[in-house]
Amino acid sequence: MAHRTHPRALFALSPLAAAAALTFSLPALAQDAAAPATTTTITVTGRTPAPAVSGFGNQPLSSTPISARVVGEAQLQDTGARDLRDLTRLDASFSDAYNPEGYYGNLSARGYVLDNRFNYRRDGLPINGETVIGLENKAGIELLKGTSGIQAGTSAPGGLVNYTVKRPDRTVRSAFLGWRENGTVTAAADLSQRFGEDERYGLRLNVAAERLRPQTYSLHGERQLLALAGDVKLTRDTLLEVEVEHGRQSQPSVPGLSMLGPVVPDAHAFDPRLNLNNQPWSQPVVFNNNTASVRLTQKLGSGWKATAHAMTQRLKTDDRLAYASHCSLVDAQGDEIDPPIEFDRYCANGNFNYYDFRSENERRRSDALDFSLSGGLATGGIEHQVTAGVLFTRFESRFQNQTYNFAGNGNVYGLLPPTQAKPAALYGNTNRDERSTEFYVRDAVKITERLSGWLGLRHTRLSRGTTSTDGFILPTDYNQSFTTPWAAVSYAFAPQHLVYVSWGQGIESFVTPNLPDYTRHGAALPAVKSRQTEIGVKGRGPLDVQWTLAAFDIDRPVVTDTGTDYFVDGSQRHRGLEAVLERRAGAWQFAASAMALRARYEDGADSSRNGQRPPNVPSHTLRLMAGHDVGALPGLNLQGWLVYEGDRTLLPTADSPRIGGWARVDLAARYTQRLDGNTQLTWRAGVDNAFDRRAWRESPYQYGHIYLYPMAPRTLRASVQVDF
Repeated sequence: MAHRTHPRALFALSPLAAAAALTFSLPALAQDAAAPATTTTITVTGRTPAPAVSGFGNQPLSSTPISARVVGEAQLQDTGARDLRDLTRLDASFSDAYNPEGYYGNLSARGYVLDNRFNYRRDGLPINGETVIGLENKAGIELLKGTSGIQAGTSAPGGLVNYTVKRPDRTVRSAFLGWRENGTVTAAADLSQRFGEDERYGLRLNVAAERLRPQTYSLHGERQLLALAGDVKLTRDTLLEVEVEHGRQSQPSVPGLSMLGPVVPDAHAFDPRLNLNNQPWSQPVVFNNNTASVRLTQKLGSGWKATAHAMTQRLKTDDRLAYASHCSLVDAQGDEIDPPIEFDRYCANGNFNYYDFRSENERRRSDALDFSLSGGLATGGIEHQVTAGVLFTRFESRFQNQTYNFAGNGNVYGLLPPTQAKPAALYGNTNRDERSTEFYVRDAVKITERLSGWLGLRHTRLSRGTTSTDGFILPTDYNQSFTTPWAAVSYAFAPQHLVYVSWGQGIESFVTPNLPDYTRHGAALPAVKSRQTEIGVKGRGPLDVQWTLAAFDIDRPVVTDTGTDYFVDGSQRHRGLEAVLERRAGAWQFAASAMALRARYEDGADSSRNGQRPPNVPSHTLRLMAGHDVGALPGLNLQGWLVYEGDRTLLPTADSPRIGGWARVDLAARYTQRLDGNTQLTWRAGVDNAFDRRAWRESPYQYGHIYLYPMAPRTLRASVQVDF
């Protein structure tokens, strides 16, 4: 089960916030000119290679008909990023999508929530994102926007996230020590070395330990990471790479607030540090993840190469929460009286139901094996860059019976006594098995010097089945085959300027939530097809300005979630316009990204929902970034970010209540100090939410319930990195 809670406050972008942002903010791209390791913040244009996960990684991103960006290691460090949710400040197309502290991160792209089971990759191979993934051994994160039918057999249509693992490509001796308010401390080390004749062998070790002491009350925890990557050049043309990673996090999670009867509460009336998971019997959520991969790359001559890449991921989770939901009366024996007074919100007086939720010893396993062949050829004077291959994947999840027992009433104002634990595992869970075989081919066709065609085709054979742990739900078992095409045409209408149009399809599979309220909890629904059309233009203009503009139209089948039933009905159509601009001008670095989005339900059996905006989807978002190298003190770079999001609806109905738009300013500084020829210190300091704004950050609607999560309070952070 995934907890939900997202708040956003009722305040709009003020002139003061905008002025402050424009003065101090705008730097995720703020990369110190004196620090060559710094990477570009927005990488939709320019000479940056296309993300490998796009399928056209051997092409420059500036000449590829896709929308994407790459966040490098230096950028992750400058922004103080600890996990996936910290990336939302860098690109307007990505937002929070149920991101409680202490749990794994969830993102939305172009307004669609990414599926943790299918929309995440690790060095290009699919992994399960239902765990906490450390960043200390990641060289960067690739963000691909739009329908991903040629990259994934099944996935949500908003985009893909790909983690790239650090490899022993150079000598590294680095240590890191960081602090974050109220006492979170992180220590990490990164060691890399090549050795042997002609540096034939390479090893890279990453270790990290973190004491978690966030400002949120009663949320102490700890996290560790250990990762080792190695490679050997078997011959001049043969490279073998192996890596393993172990991660663990133990920390309580945070339930969300909600509407109070008919009222959307004022975010200013609640302490953003409030944690409703503060019962005496509350236990931490524990994530253990182990991942290993091996990749063999063979150069074949004439620019061709063959690759065999295998990966396995093993996850173990103890998911536990004092779960706050609904509004019910209690009888004389302290039992819940059905039906609830309010199913999708809390009581008007702040009361809510506590449920003792425990799903112990959840085990998930993902395996992937990919064989591919890529290279260039010419036919009739037309050049082709071709990739063809087959991907085998297997996923299985094994659970025990779960606890979901009424434990009593709580109150958002703390007016009621503590409740008692009800740990009996009375409810069944759902085991799942999924196998797929995906055949794919991609071709980048250079027709003339200016005109190119781009073709992709993926054929997927899918087999899925479910069984319940208690035998009360009948097992499901089905097989499906489908083909997802993708095509684009691009034209370079001027030097370093490209216009393109693309069209593609994607496949998505929904799974009924694993809660006893649902009649067929945990059951998988047959896969459904989405499609996307995109028109874009990108280029590099005078004064070293890089820019991109893209319009998209995505039509995706949508699930109706009543809290007891879960089925596909109608579609969720998103039409939008994205713009990105960046520039370097001497000591200054600037970047901006914006998205205007029209998201609506269409063609559903419930006509009252048709034409309504989906919950938790802002209609407009803005990210501004700026950085400045201080000439009076060489090595010092000042940075600032402005993050703005428009209002969001709370229900998938007409006249839905809303939470207001909000803006946040983050500030940071980086100072690079060279002690001698081989030792460098990098000092970083920052303050997130510098003006301590109060707002509901997001409003996910899940399991038929409204959740509100507040924006985190002003938070200070500081770190030092030593490179030898």
